[in-house]
Amino acid sequence: MPHASTPLEIPHASTPLDGRAPDGDPATAWSRAKLHYRQVSPLNRRKFTIVVVGTGLAGSGAAAALGELGFNVVSYTFHDAARRAHSVAAQGGINAARARKVDGDSLERFVKDTVKGGDFRAREADVFRLAEESVRVIDHMDAIGAPFAREYGGQLRTRSFGGVQVSRTYYTRGQTGQQLQVAAARSVQRQVKAGTVKLRTHREVLDLVVTDGRVRGVVARDLRTGRIEVQPAHAVVLATGGYGKTFFHSTLAHNSNVSAAWRAHRRGALFASPSYIQFHPTALPVSSQWQSKTTLMSESLRNDGRIWVPKKPGDDRPANDIPEEERDYYLERKYPAYGNLAPRDISSRAAREQIESGHGVGPLHNSVYLDFRDAIARLGKQTIAERYGNLFEMYRDATDEDPYTVPMRIAPGAHFAMGGLWSDYNMQTSIEGLFVGGEAGWGYHGANRLGANSLLSACVDGMFTLPYTIPDYLAGHLNEPLIGLDDPAVQQTVSEATGRLDRLMGIGGTTGVDRFHRELGEILYTGCGVARSAEGLVEAIGKVRELRQRFWSDLRIPGSGAELNQELERAGRVADYLEIAELMCLDALDRDESCGAHFRVEHQTPDGEALRDDENWCFVSAWEHTPGADGLPGMPVRHAEPLSFTAVPLQQRNYQ
Repeated sequence: MPHASTPLEIPHASTPLDGRAPDGDPATAWSRAKLHYRQVSPLNRRKFTIVVVGTGLAGSGAAAALGELGFNVVSYTFHDAARRAHSVAAQGGINAARARKVDGDSLERFVKDTVKGGDFRAREADVFRLAEESVRVIDHMDAIGAPFAREYGGQLRTRSFGGVQVSRTYYTRGQTGQQLQVAAARSVQRQVKAGTVKLRTHREVLDLVVTDGRVRGVVARDLRTGRIEVQPAHAVVLATGGYGKTFFHSTLAHNSNVSAAWRAHRRGALFASPSYIQFHPTALPVSSQWQSKTTLMSESLRNDGRIWVPKKPGDDRPANDIPEEERDYYLERKYPAYGNLAPRDISSRAAREQIESGHGVGPLHNSVYLDFRDAIARLGKQTIAERYGNLFEMYRDATDEDPYTVPMRIAPGAHFAMGGLWSDYNMQTSIEGLFVGGEAGWGYHGANRLGANSLLSACVDGMFTLPYTIPDYLAGHLNEPLIGLDDPAVQQTVSEATGRLDRLMGIGGTTGVDRFHRELGEILYTGCGVARSAEGLVEAIGKVRELRQRFWSDLRIPGSGAELNQELERAGRVADYLEIAELMCLDALDRDESCGAHFRVEHQTPDGEALRDDENWCFVSAWEHTPGADGLPGMPVRHAEPLSFTAVPLQQRNYQ
C-alpha cells in the first residue's frame, strides 16, 4: 500500500493481514459464524483451563459465562475484589439498538452512527455484531440486577449521547458503569461459589508463556508478598483495559496500565492503532501541578448543558456576569444539527481551538463552560438533580463550586484508547490461543469511540462473543495436557520476569517513578495530543527515547521486591508506558492523514475538520515488536489489515 515518506525509516510488511471476518453480507456475518463454530461437549469442558486477566465488564463477563458453561476458569485481578475494576468509572450510560422509542433508531442506524463516528477505521462486520448483541446485553444486565432508569410505565428509559440524533443510551443516573460492574462481579462470585471460577486477587500478570506462537499460561506476581507464580492454561483472555494513563493526566484510575497487553505485544501479539487516543471533552481541567489525574464528567451532561466561552478573548468576568449576547455557544454555532452532542473528537478539538485562541476560562484559562442555567429554568432543579445529581455532587466535591448556580468548567482530557491488541473477527490475537476483550482490543471504535459504546463493547466481548469463539478454538485441542511448571519455556519466562524486576530494583538512582511519568505525559500532550504534526511527533519520539534512557539509569525505588511495594509496581508500568509512548508517536507519524481522534494538522479541510485519505490509508495499522539493544524495543514493523465498507459507504463525516 502506498505511504508517505517520513523522517524515520519505518518498515512495512508487504503481506496484508486477514481479519477472518466471514465473507458476504456483514449484517449476517455473526449469525453465520456462530452456526459454524465448533463446540466442546459439556462433559469435556472441565478438561480445559482458561485464564482471564482482568475483572472489568469484559473480564467478569467472560469468566462468569465460561464458568457457567462448565470450563475451568482462573480469573486474575490486581484489585482486592472483582468489583473494583475500572469499569466502575463509566458514568453516563450504555448504548443498545433496541429501538423502543419511535425516533427512527434501528440496528442499521446504530451501525451507521458507529462506523461514521469512528471515521471509517473500524471493521464493519464487528460493528454489526456489536449492534446485534446490544439488545441481549441490556436484557441480560437488567435480569441480573442492574437498576436501569425507568419511564413511568415501567419501560427502561433512554437518553442521547454524542454523535447520534436518537435516544439509545440506557443508564442508571450517572453511575451506569458502577452498577453494571457490581452486577457482573456478582455473576463471577456465583461461579466462584459453584467451583468453576478461581478468583486470584492482588495478582499482577507480568508475562505470558508462549511456545511456537501459542500461549500456554501466565506468570504473575502476588502484590502482597512479591511471590512469583505460574498458571498454565489452554487459552488466555486479556481484558485489562486501555492505556490512556500513558499521558499521566487522564481520566483513568492511577493504577490503570498497559503492562499485560504490552507483555503480550513483546511476545508476538500485534498492536493495532496505538495512536488512536480519545480526549474526553468533558473532563475537569488540571488546576495544579500536584494533581495525579483528571476527573471525568459524564458526556450525558451534554444532553442538557450548553457549552460556551466568552466572545471576547481574555474575559475574566464571572460567568454569570457575562450577558447572553457576549457568549459564544460554539458547538451549536459550528454543528447546528448535533450542537452540544457533537462527537468527542470534534468537540475536543473545538474546545482546544477556543482555549488556544485566548477564549479559555478559569484561573488558568484552560477550560470552557458547561452551563445548566437554561435547562434548570426550563425543567426545574429537581428534574436536573434526578438525571445528574451524583455528577453535580462529584463536581462540587472536586471544585467547591455549585453547578446548579454557576457553570461547570471542563476541558479535553486523555481518556479512552481505541487502539489495542490486534485481533481477528473471533477476538483471537496473532498469538494462537490468546484472546482479547474490552478496551484492551481495537475492533469496534475505529479512530473515535461514540459515547456509551465502551460499556457495550466490553459486555458484548465478555458475555456474548468470547463464550462462542474460545470453545471453537479449544475444540481442536481436546485432551492436550497443560504445560508443566518444569518446562523450559516456563522456566525461561519466569527468569525473564524476575530479571526485569531485579533490574528495576537495581538501578539505584535518585529520581522517583512519578517524576518520569509526569514528564512523559507532558511530552505526549504536546507532541501526540489532540492535534499532531510530523515535526512535533519526531521531536516527541526523541524526547521519549531520552527520557527512557534517564529512567533506566536514574530511577529510585525504595524497599525490596519481596514485599508489598507499590513503587515497584508503578515502575514496571511506567517502563511499559515509555515503550508504548514511542509506538504511539511512530504510529501517528506513519499514518499520514487525519481521521477521528488522530488529527494531523497537515491534513484538514478548509473549515478545520479531519481530512481522511481513503485511497492510501483505509486500513488498520498493526505493529509487530522487534527486539532492540539492552532489552528495549527496536524499530517496529507495520502490518496492515485492509478495511472495506459495504453497508455504510465511505463518506466525509458531516455533523453540521
